[in-house]
Amino acid sequence: MATVKLENIYKSFDETEVLFDINLEIKDKEFVVFVGPSGCGKTTLLRIISGLEEATTGSVIIDDKDVSNSPPVERGISMVFQSYALYPHLSVFENIAFPLRVAKINEKELEEKVFKAADILQLRDRLDFKPGQLSGGQRQRVAIGRSIVRDPKVFLFDEPLSNLDAALRGDMRVELAKLHQNLKTTMIYVTHDQIEAMTMADKIVVLRDGVIEQVGSPMDLYHNPKTKFVAGFIGQPNMNFLRTTDTEIKKNKLFVSIGELNLELAVDVSKTNAGDEIDIGIRPEDLGVSSSGGIPMSVDVVEHIGATVILYGSVLGDSNFCAVLPSDSVIKPGETVSLVFDSSKCHAFNSAGQALKKTHKKK
Repeated sequence: MATVKLENIYKSFDETEVLFDINLEIKDKEFVVFVGPSGCGKTTLLRIISGLEEATTGSVIIDDKDVSNSPPVERGISMVFQSYALYPHLSVFENIAFPLRVAKINEKELEEKVFKAADILQLRDRLDFKPGQLSGGQRQRVAIGRSIVRDPKVFLFDEPLSNLDAALRGDMRVELAKLHQNLKTTMIYVTHDQIEAMTMADKIVVLRDGVIEQVGSPMDLYHNPKTKFVAGFIGQPNMNFLRTTDTEIKKNKLFVSIGELNLELAVDVSKTNAGDEIDIGIRPEDLGVSSSGGIPMSVDVVEHIGATVILYGSVLGDSNFCAVLPSDSVIKPGETVSLVFDSSKCHAFNSAGQALKKTHKKK
């Protein structure tokens, strides 16, 4: 078992408060990703779990044992950092073996552990190489191998892919997902990249300004964001938002106007009143183009990326609007198109940024 519980974690540096009442439970063998913008507290929270930072108040519990006052070496964790921190004068074998030599493991057991880790990470044919002879992805795998040989209860990853180019990041996401399946251990991963979070996580923890905004599976956060912040952060390209010009409540349904378009939304109206300012969110991939009706979009940029075409432009004064269309769409910059969408795909948010829960059932 390798469960992790965080209870009432607060953290401040002098007078600067960075984490506020963090409560979280991570199950055995889960791959959990902490995601959020820079400065949200995700790396600080990871360092508190590892023991590299001490919480101002609160408890860190690993396998039902309170380790809040235990040093990192006694927590059963292993951490992979953003920088590889490899010894350039040592071979790959010796870099992976380093923590075992510090622990004075006998040579036979040491070799077995290193070879096993090298096989898992496809580094067996690189054991005699020096780090300078490896690619960025291979160096990162060596750093991970150094963690694997310690047989930790929990793996901690602090933005390990941020130094890699886009193609390598994609490859390493797959490698880390395979690693989790092979090792079947608890993994906690920090990133600011929501694509990494969506593609690898069993559970995502979205942080903002030191507070947990929402916890859930990737698709739960995508389809059922609880706040406007989560809705805008999860999904690529980002969700579009439009301010309504008129709102009315009839028979527990919300009727809104966006420009000349009138919409009926089946949402829980208990958190809003008639006349309140409501923001409507619609994902770019849920938009279509029609020859009539809809909302006019002035197209500034057109990106052709193979399977889809992405339009960027202005809608009702919002110059950051985006639409994702099929690859056979023929639209040029400077054109005006009419965007249409299914109102059931819309998300509604009150003036406090809280989502109005949808009341209809998915088909």
